[in-house]
Amino acid sequence: MKEDLLHFVWRTKRFDLSDLKTTEGEEIQIQSFGEHNSHAGPDFFNAKIKIGDTLWAGNVEMHLKSSDWNKHNHSDDRAYDNVILHVVLEEDEPIFRKSGERIPALELKKRISEKLSKTYLKLLHNEYWIPCQHHFFEVSEMKRNIWLDRLLVERLESKTDIIHQRLEQNKQHWEETFYQFLARNFGVKVNNDAFEQLARATPLIHLSKHKNDLFQIEAMLFGQAGMLEEEFGDDYPNRLKKEYHFLKKKYKLEPIDKVNWKFMRLRPANFPTIRIAQFAQLIFQSAHLFSKILEAENVEALEKLFKIEASDYWKTHYTFDNESEEKPKKLGKTAIHLFIINTIAPFLFVYGRQKAETAFQDKALALLESLKPEKNSIIDGWKNLGVKPESAAQTQALLQLKNQYCNQKRCLECSVGATILK
Repeated sequence: MKEDLLHFVWRTKRFDLSDLKTTEGEEIQIQSFGEHNSHAGPDFFNAKIKIGDTLWAGNVEMHLKSSDWNKHNHSDDRAYDNVILHVVLEEDEPIFRKSGERIPALELKKRISEKLSKTYLKLLHNEYWIPCQHHFFEVSEMKRNIWLDRLLVERLESKTDIIHQRLEQNKQHWEETFYQFLARNFGVKVNNDAFEQLARATPLIHLSKHKNDLFQIEAMLFGQAGMLEEEFGDDYPNRLKKEYHFLKKKYKLEPIDKVNWKFMRLRPANFPTIRIAQFAQLIFQSAHLFSKILEAENVEALEKLFKIEASDYWKTHYTFDNESEEKPKKLGKTAIHLFIINTIAPFLFVYGRQKAETAFQDKALALLESLKPEKNSIIDGWKNLGVKPESAAQTQALLQLKNQYCNQKRCLECSVGATILK
């Protein structure tokens, strides 16, 4: 058994509540079970419990064995001074405060149903794709959908901290911060980190000074990507190289290492050279991009902003000096929708929260609701179980459920798992 089960039965009151007594025989009356604490410190705050003739207000700590209190050195931690009840599966030894006063203990070994324990252990130790896959559809569709709605918000909230941290680094410059995160998502997973390094090494303010000259924007980005250091046969990269040397000196730029970029196992349309050329085109035609995104009303308006095509050289190339069959290198709808899902929606959500304008948070959710479901291996797994998502909002929620709950066996914190156990 894990300590999480004690938290669950206490939080949901799923144990025998009759004739409660401490291990010393004092009567226990629980007026308030307290608030579950998922951070450091006692497990439940602000409980109200009458022990004997005294009503106590304070915290509750839980362990499988009472001796774990000493193993975790709680007696030396002032955060545990206000623990009024020690809830344990088994009291293997009495626990005392530094003052010598014994901490009242409630033992739950004989108060948790055997069926609940067995079901929990079965969920915990099976090797199914999700722990509850044979019971998932026993939970009502309404309850599952309510939980997925909450998980969607949780997934958006999980991206809040990193955006706030970057905003702090960028002195609350929303355009610069959005530019850096958008660049990362141009990397198509394999080159995410390299694209982010490129954006951070190439401040948006420098690119903005050349917003009317696509060639100079390309020169700066390809040069900063470390892709203009070699000798070329084609005129185009040689001109880029010459222009970059001028811009590098002007702005005192330092390029990233070309070794950061990966081409292996990528479709040519996703080569970093093509993505950088498309990114340059986006910067060229969309000054103050984040402001325009705030004004965009729907997916169609965003698709127009991102309707871009790499410059003419790339119609017949995927890499420098290697000519290929002519084909326009446009940014497709699938790629644009992924930008909306992974960058635009989270930014709108964070912006709305920070500015206390819920309309932007609502817009973020509405955008995800209006997009088709994503396609990836995790969503394929859900489909194999019989789950049929109807929008990107649901696929985002299912990704959160699989990655943050199912994979980590957090069944007790999951609404579906908790319902099954109940």
